[in-house]
Amino acid sequence: MSWWLPHNFEKRRGFLQERAKIIKTIRSFFDMRGFMEVETPILQVCPVMDAHIHAFSTDLKNVDLSLRKKMYLQTSPEFDMKKLMVAGIEKPYQICHVFRNGEASSLHSPEFTILEWYRVNADYRKIMEDCVDILRFVSEQATGRNIYQYNGRECDVSGQWEIISVCDAFKRYADIELAKYLSDKDGFARAIRQIGVRVSESDMWDDLFFAVMAEKIEPNLGIGVPAIIYDYPLCMASLSRAKSDDPEFAERFELYICGVELANAFSELTDAREQRQRFDDEMNRKQKIYGESYPADDEFFKALEYGLPESAGIALGIDRLIMLATGARDIHQVIWSPVNSTA
Repeated sequence: MSWWLPHNFEKRRGFLQERAKIIKTIRSFFDMRGFMEVETPILQVCPVMDAHIHAFSTDLKNVDLSLRKKMYLQTSPEFDMKKLMVAGIEKPYQICHVFRNGEASSLHSPEFTILEWYRVNADYRKIMEDCVDILRFVSEQATGRNIYQYNGRECDVSGQWEIISVCDAFKRYADIELAKYLSDKDGFARAIRQIGVRVSESDMWDDLFFAVMAEKIEPNLGIGVPAIIYDYPLCMASLSRAKSDDPEFAERFELYICGVELANAFSELTDAREQRQRFDDEMNRKQKIYGESYPADDEFFKALEYGLPESAGIALGIDRLIMLATGARDIHQVIWSPVNSTA
């Protein structure tokens, strides 16, 4: 072993070999189904539309100082992949590194690998079907195991998946009628305190929502079989299309395995005016909470004005998928970072 190589890298070699095989299998899955692999720029004018996601920034040092501007490392390739759909690519997919300026833990890394794919003339129900197919395909072609594992829990991807709405999950696992409190933060807080979840007076509505999700709901999702939890409140889905029959909720879902969130998907919002308003609202919230905001990606909004077709898309965490598929206990065991990893 080379003198500089950490002792734990040898133990991780097997996980990394499986990582390579799983990523190769994922590419074959999409290639066989007529998707086009794309590569979009990592540097972005606007890195994200979610008020609670934070990006890494950089200054481009041009010879002409008048051209110098702040850019951001992408938190997702989403904006540029939607521009490609406007340009006529109907089924793009991408495996790439993304960057989020947040915590590092057994489930989080500031730099990680993401899989995103989109479908024109489809909604989030079709993306749900893709999720079932791809996890089973990885099991059959790459690992030879239907069982995904994490923290002593198991999940059989070959079984009948649990498909549950957010409202039903709140009722089942927290005994809260979520729809009653969409415009009643104080009532929501009182209901949450009654089930023993700590909240503070300064918490906003989404803080309350996340507190219940983290303590009462997420630990129960994806145990035994994968779980898809769908139809989030519209305020929790800045890029999602509202449900036509219930516009207080959005056509958004998340995929969970062994209590771990693996993917986030939705039917795309295609209305440029509404998307611009949601962006302004999110950035105002970000400025109010965190004292910063991001500039708009004007090309993205111009693309929406030109015409984003009806479509749906998803972001899936490759590192988490590999961790769950291989039974690794820490996400850093399946990432190619031999010098910096402490796993």
